[in-house]
Amino acid sequence: MANITSRKSAMTLFSSPTCIMSHCARLVIHEKGVPADIEFFDPNDPPEDLLELNPNGNAPTLVERDLVLYDARIIMEYLDERFPHPALHQMDPVSRANTRMLIKRIDQEWYPMLEDILTNGEKKSGKTKKSLKESLLAAGPVFDATPYFMSEEYSLIDCAMAPFLWRLGSVGIDITGLGKGITAYANRLFARKAFQDSLTNQEKEMMAVAHK
Repeated sequence: MANITSRKSAMTLFSSPTCIMSHCARLVIHEKGVPADIEFFDPNDPPEDLLELNPNGNAPTLVERDLVLYDARIIMEYLDERFPHPALHQMDPVSRANTRMLIKRIDQEWYPMLEDILTNGEKKSGKTKKSLKESLLAAGPVFDATPYFMSEEYSLIDCAMAPFLWRLGSVGIDITGLGKGITAYANRLFARKAFQDSLTNQEKEMMAVAHK
């Protein structure tokens, strides 16, 4: 592995150009200005050098010298700790634990519904789409209360939410129909320079599809 990593820069993120987890990791890299190379690949045909580092060949995979991480949430936290400014995690243990719980809840409740719609299509996933819309509507007070997700400050939770919200339009869920709070929140996230810089051409097309 040392021979492979020595051919890389100090840090490399192997990323799918479309998967939501890769997008989350890329977003943290841009938010923090991390000096990393981003190498895009087709997850159905991972390159040999990635397979030598991570036999599963999944995206995202972060490589820094002898360190190999291939879980997006672990990558996000590692980047935040490795490059502490600007901080995307609050410093006290209680707040950090609450942040992890909120991201876990988002991963368990909203992400699987989106994945089901993306995988099976809108027609076959009609019930899931309805459930997702209802769940987001029910969370309206959360989006109304603070500028960011249950916080006055931008955090790792928002780095998990932004790629999720960006993909809603491409599966036929109009954010503007979910309430003013979530619309303002989404637009606030999408307007950030780091978010715009994190988008691949394929991800930019997702919004174009949503507006057709």
